[in-house]
Amino acid sequence: MARDPNSRIRLAAVGDLHCREDHHGRFRLLVKQVNAAADLLLLCGDLTDRGMLEEGLVLAEELSALRVPCAAVLGNHDYEHGQVKEICGELAKVGVHVLDGDHFIFEKALGVAGVKGFAGGFGNATLQAFGEPQTKAFVQEAVSESLKLEAALSHLDTPQRVVIMHYAPIPETLEGENVEIRPFLGTSRLSMPIDHYGAAYVFHGHAHHGSREGRTKSGIPVYNVAMPLLAKYTPEQRFVVLEV
Repeated sequence: MARDPNSRIRLAAVGDLHCREDHHGRFRLLVKQVNAAADLLLLCGDLTDRGMLEEGLVLAEELSALRVPCAAVLGNHDYEHGQVKEICGELAKVGVHVLDGDHFIFEKALGVAGVKGFAGGFGNATLQAFGEPQTKAFVQEAVSESLKLEAALSHLDTPQRVVIMHYAPIPETLEGENVEIRPFLGTSRLSMPIDHYGAAYVFHGHAHHGSREGRTKSGIPVYNVAMPLLAKYTPEQRFVVLEV
């Protein structure tokens, strides 16, 4: 049956699950709650704790009970052991769509654009590509992630669109983190394509001690859905649910 174009889509979003090998059953309640509360699950990186295939296998087992589609991005922890391809392969087997500069379309009504993102700072304090080759390479990674997000958004012509990433695109959702590390938790380069193409919401993780929400320069709502942060406020439901 086709979805009523006037019906609302319920989005569940969470990041920083940090699944480990001994986490069998840890996310059973979360999956059950998502099945009851949402039409689509969005995962915002650091799906595993050390980027090991064994952790990916446990997470895939946990997510196999999902009855709703799932789109995800990876985080920095997922890259630690160089087993990204293997982890993504296991997640794909249980229907998780891992995005890296591409998009997922939900029932022709909602487009999800996703990238990991990267660091680099915000506003006038954004790191520039000047000086040592290592600095230029660092900045180029942030630029590349921004360009991937731009490409993903440019291909979406759905009535609604949302963005998922791991790193933060604005500084407001990092308030609460140590000031010294905030430039390493995101960059405003990521907000540029969002403001250009537009989105209903942006979801990110990574900032375990940050703030829950803010807005881009054009007013698009941004939500920090890192599970350790959500656990402080809503321990009974460690994910955010919003409608579009």
